Amino acid sequence: MDRTEMQSRFNYGLGVVSFVIVFCLVWLVWYVVMHPDGVMKLYTPMYGFSLVTVFLSVVVLMSQVAQCYPFPESAGGAGRIGRGILLTITALVLTLVVTYGVFWGFIGKFGVAYFSPQSIVASGGTGAEPLVARENASTAIIYFSTAFLWWALIWKTGFGSWPWTAANRGVLAWSRFFAVIFFTIITYVVLFHPHVCYLFYPPQNKAGVEPWWSSFAGTGSAFFSLGLVLCSVAWIVITDLLWEGYPWKLLEEDGQGTFWKGLFTLVGTFVLGLITFVVLLKIMNYYWMEPFEGGQYTDAPYFRYLHAGEFGGFLILAAFILSTHFNNFPRSGGIWVRGIIRTLIVIAGALVIRFFYYSAGATLVLGKVPGIAQPDDTPLVWTILFLSVIMIQSDFFESWPMKTETKP
Repeated sequence: MDRTEMQSRFNYGLGVVSFVIVFCLVWLVWYVVMHPDGVMKLYTPMYGFSLVTVFLSVVVLMSQVAQCYPFPESAGGAGRIGRGILLTITALVLTLVVTYGVFWGFIGKFGVAYFSPQSIVASGGTGAEPLVARENASTAIIYFSTAFLWWALIWKTGFGSWPWTAANRGVLAWSRFFAVIFFTIITYVVLFHPHVCYLFYPPQNKAGVEPWWSSFAGTGSAFFSLGLVLCSVAWIVITDLLWEGYPWKLLEEDGQGTFWKGLFTLVGTFVLGLITFVVLLKIMNYYWMEPFEGGQYTDAPYFRYLHAGEFGGFLILAAFILSTHFNNFPRSGGIWVRGIIRTLIVIAGALVIRFFYYSAGATLVLGKVPGIAQPDDTPLVWTILFLSVIMIQSDFFESWPMKTETKP
C-alpha cells in the first residue's frame, strides 16, 4: 500500500524507553568526544562547541532546508533504519568537510583569516598561539552556525517552499539553501563579526566596527547577540512544534508558506524572543543584582546574555523532547488549549534540565566544571549535542521505533 494511505501510531512506552536510550547515547558520545577524562577531550570549550554547532547546522540543513534531498524524502518499515544510518553518516562527513574544509581550509585560508587557526598563527602577534587561535576561530564558526540555524528554521517555519512552490525537490533544496546562506551572511556580519574582530590585539578595526551594542549592553561580547538570537529561535521552535505553526499558519495560502507568513514569523518570533530575553535578564538581576562592566562570573554582563541564550537552548531541547519522545502531548482539545499546556510543560522541562545541568550529578557524569558562570563551562555544548541526536532520531530515522505505520 502507498505510504500516503498509511497512518502513524505512537507507542508512548517505547517513547520513554527511547528517551532513556538517547540520554545514555548522548552521555557515551560526550564521554568519547568531550569529557575531560574521556578519549578525545575536545571540550576546550569553544573547539568542541564549534563542532557540535556545525553538526546541528548540517542536520538542520539536510532535514529542514533540503528535506533530505538527494536522498529519499521518506521510507517505510525497516527502510527507515537504513535511511537513518545513511543520513547520519552523511551528516558526520559533512560536518568534517564544513569545519576543516570550508572554514579552516578555504574561507580561513583565502578570505577571512580568523576562521582558520593556522591563518591566525601565521599572521603572528598577540593571541596567535595555537590553542588561543583555535578557540578564536571556533568562536567565529559558532556565531556563523548560530545565524544559519536561525534563518534555516525561520525559512522552514515561515516561508516554507515560497517562492518556489512549483519547483522540484532539487531546485527547492538549492534555492532555499542559497536564500538562507544570503541572510545568514548579513546577520553574521552585523551581529557577530564586530566582536570577532575585537578578539585580537590590536583590534581589527579596519575589518570590523567596534561592537555597536557595547554602548548600551555593557559589553562588546557578541554573547549579547547570541543570547537574543537563541531566545528568538526558542519561539520559532515553540510556535512550530507546540503551537503547530500557529499563529503564522493563518497567513498560509493553499497550505503553502507566503512572503507575509515568513515576514510575520521573523518579526513575531524576534519580538517574543526579545521579551523573553529581557524577562530572563530581569530575573537574573533580581537574584544576582545588577551586572557591571568588568564584573566576573555572574556579575559579568556577557554571562547574563549568554545564560539567557542557554535557557533558550534548554527550552528548545525540552520542546523537541516533548514532541519526539512524548508525541507532542497532549493531542486532544483545541489548538490553543494544547499549545498552552505544551508550553507550560516545556517551560517546566527547561527548568528541570537547567537544574540537572548545574547539579552535582551532572558535574560527575559530564566531568564539567562545578558551579555556574564558570569560564570553562558552556551548557550549550551538551544541549546542542543532545538536540542533534534527538533530531537525527526524529528526522533521519522518522521517529523509529516509536512510530509505526498501520492501515487506516
